[in-house]
Order: sequence, then structure tokens, then C-alpha cells
Amino acid sequence: MLNQRALRIREQAQGPEHPDVASSLNNLAMLFYDQGKYEQAMPLYQRALHIREQAQGPEHPDTARSLSNLALIYHEQGEYEQAETLYQRALRIREQVLGMEHPDIARALNNLAVLYFEQKKYEQAELLFQRALHIREQALGANHPDTTGPLNNLASLYVEQGKYTQAEVMYQQALRIFEQAQGPNSAGIAHPLNGLANICREQKKYEQAELLYQRVLHIREQTLGVEHPDTAEALRDLATLRETQGNNAEAVSLYQRVLGIQKQVLGQQHPKTVETHERLRVLLQGMNE
Repeated sequence: MLNQRALRIREQAQGPEHPDVASSLNNLAMLFYDQGKYEQAMPLYQRALHIREQAQGPEHPDTARSLSNLALIYHEQGEYEQAETLYQRALRIREQVLGMEHPDIARALNNLAVLYFEQKKYEQAELLFQRALHIREQALGANHPDTTGPLNNLASLYVEQGKYTQAEVMYQQALRIFEQAQGPNSAGIAHPLNGLANICREQKKYEQAELLYQRVLHIREQTLGVEHPDTAEALRDLATLRETQGNNAEAVSLYQRVLGIQKQVLGQQHPKTVETHERLRVLLQGMNE
């Protein structure tokens, strides 16, 4: 692997505590993260953070980047308190160093808002998503691909609150931006498609929802692989649709696939794994009664 080779070369040439070694550690960890291999990514991110804190100082932008990366791992593993602490520290550093309106501030705001959203702290999440969207639109323009992150997330928040019209407008905007910038089968396009599918499901437009969910699943399998956590999410949404339609046998089969991926990648105790296990248990119990 080229990233591992680059890491070894830098360690030998510059020493194990050089900032360039932290960059190589970060690159390798990012590769594992993108593959859903969080346990392999975490110690690399931790080591990169330690090097940057020692070599560049606790308030350096590179330290903030390492804090954010490590927070993402804790976030994915359901360790929300640890993730929040790291996200907030990274945000504070970036605001002090870069100013309140820098595009990198939007990334930090968006990460923290997603964490609040998943904990159903909707008011806190909405304020942060809106601020992140404003910053990116002002800095990059309303049609830049980087605006789609807060757009998608704000739309997801509105779906949870039953504000389907507002959500659909935002998902369609994000979809249009992605299609123009990256094409119809890019990994990022799956998010607004999935959001639109959720709206269709809530409005009982099941045929439209299924077509969208199947497209999301295909994109994620092709771009991320069949064992990625985001692929499991696509399967879970399709399973939920089947359950809603009363097709419990197929729902069980899909939930079992989801559970297999989550156990392997996220672990037995992750909140998402526990939630899927409980959903499957209840569904099977209902079918056997």
C-alpha cells in the first residue's frame, strides 16, 4: 500500500515525531475510515493528533484537523460525549485562527450539528446547519458542491420534523448541484436521493420510494463497497420500506444483511447495531405470534 510505504519512509528519514509523519498517518487513517475500518483508523488518528500537539501546538489548524478526524471516529462508534468534546475544541481553534466566516468553520459546524441531530437535539442542530450553509454560500457560491453537506443535513432535519415541502426543495437543490458537478452516479448524490426516498415513503408513495432506495443502494455498493456502513444504511432504509409495505419476510432478510455488516464494521455494542438487532427481534417475534 502506497500510504504505508510513504509512512515508513518518512519515519526513517525524519523521525517518528515529525509533522510530515502525522500527515502520512492521517492519509492512511483516512483510507481506513473511507473503507469503514474504524478500529484501524482510530490509533493512527490518535498518533497523528499527539504528534501535531507536540510539534505544532494545541491551537494549530493542523491540530484542529486531527481533532475533527478523531471526533468522526468516536461519532461513528456512538461515543457521542467524546466526539462532542473534540468537535467543539476543533471549532474553537478554527474560529480563533481562521475567523468566524472561513469555509473550514462550516465543516466544523456541520460535524457538530450532525452529532446533535443524531441525539435529537434539533434546535441546536438547526442553528448550526443554517450557519454552516450561510458560510459556504457566501464563500463559495450557492451552486458549489460543498454547499450540499449542510443542505442535505438541514433537509434531513426538516424530514424528522415533518416539514416535507421545505425538505424536498433542499434535497432537489443538492441533487441538481451534484449532478451538474460530479455526474449522476457519484457517491455524494446518494444522500439527497435517499432523502427524497424517505419523503416518498412518509407520503406513502411506495413505488417512487423503492426506485430511489434501489438507486441509492446501487450507487453505494459501486462506490463504497458491499460491506460499508453507508451501504448498510441503504439496506436498512429498504428494509424499513418493506416492513411498511407489510412484506416482513423480505424485511427480515434485509435487516439480517444490515446486522451482519454492522457487527463486522461497527461492533456488537454500537448503537446502530443494537437498534437493528432490536428491530429484527421485534419483527421476528411478531411473525411468530
